[in-house]
Amino acid sequence: MPSTSCWCQPRTCPGILRRVPAFTVQACQRCVVVWPPCPMPVFCIRPARVSRFRGFFLRGDIPISRECGTRCVKHFIKWHTPPEQLNYQRFLPLFFDGLCESTFPYREFARHGVSDLLIAGTERQIFQTIPMLILPMREALNTRNPDIIIATLNALQQLLRVGPSIGIALVPYYRQLLPMLNLYKQRRVNIGDHIDFRGGRRIGDVVNATLELLEQCGGPDAYLNIKYMVPTYESCVYNRSNGCKTCVYKYKIAT
Repeated sequence: MPSTSCWCQPRTCPGILRRVPAFTVQACQRCVVVWPPCPMPVFCIRPARVSRFRGFFLRGDIPISRECGTRCVKHFIKWHTPPEQLNYQRFLPLFFDGLCESTFPYREFARHGVSDLLIAGTERQIFQTIPMLILPMREALNTRNPDIIIATLNALQQLLRVGPSIGIALVPYYRQLLPMLNLYKQRRVNIGDHIDFRGGRRIGDVVNATLELLEQCGGPDAYLNIKYMVPTYESCVYNRSNGCKTCVYKYKIAT
């Protein structure tokens, strides 16, 4: 509700007060109505563009189809060409571009395709495609759709688990990926002693798990880069119990 400000004694101001914006010099004047500032649509879902993945799929350039029969219980996609024989520099960025899809069946094809390609590919094949994966992931995160963000972060976690060189190669791209994670990091719900039946589908928990995995797989410079983009992040690698920072990375750096 707008707040009324009238200092006239006795009241001699007109019947209709003048409307002024909040947090301005005009708000201190007489016979005015201060209107509250407009709310910022920070968490509003933005419409996603039509992905290149949909266009290539409708044109028949992607060798996949819907799996039918008894195998459809565990396998959503039927690959007409084995995933390990595909050109990863062409098809893996294409499937990552489909992560911004929210329409059936393109959404399922893209998400299951990313998972199958990351499982079948070697670390060297996937390492060569990392610069081409940053822009599709950033566009998917910028949609602000919780379902798309969770699917993108799950794909990022699976990408980090491919090999030790993947996490280190992603460190220079933290400035493109982490701003949206900083926005959703505090979107958590304190349920006390109740049971969480959503099964890891809360966006705040997925964001924190992704940040911890980025620090664990990103090498010695990962924490500083994460802290720069997400100031509220607390390290899960450095031990501060005894007042010092003891690195517990799985690998040792030769000095």
